[in-house]
Amino acid sequence: MFGSIGVPELLLILLIVLIIFGAGKLPQVGRGLGEGIRNFKKGLKGDEEDAKGAGRDDGKNDQGSQPG
Repeated sequence: MFGSIGVPELLLILLIVLIIFGAGKLPQVGRGLGEGIRNFKKGLKGDEEDAKGAGRDDGKNDQGSQPG
């Protein structure tokens, strides 16, 4: 269904985005999209590191209370 998106379709989508947001807002939209993707990738890497470190006992007290 979506496997046949070509250059004309992409140009049409770009034209619609340009009309909706305007030329002045496109850099802001692109920057926001890039930051969102970057944060998503960082979140995925963080989840992988958490999963790897979950079985490890590093001697830290996870409850936050100090022994008394």
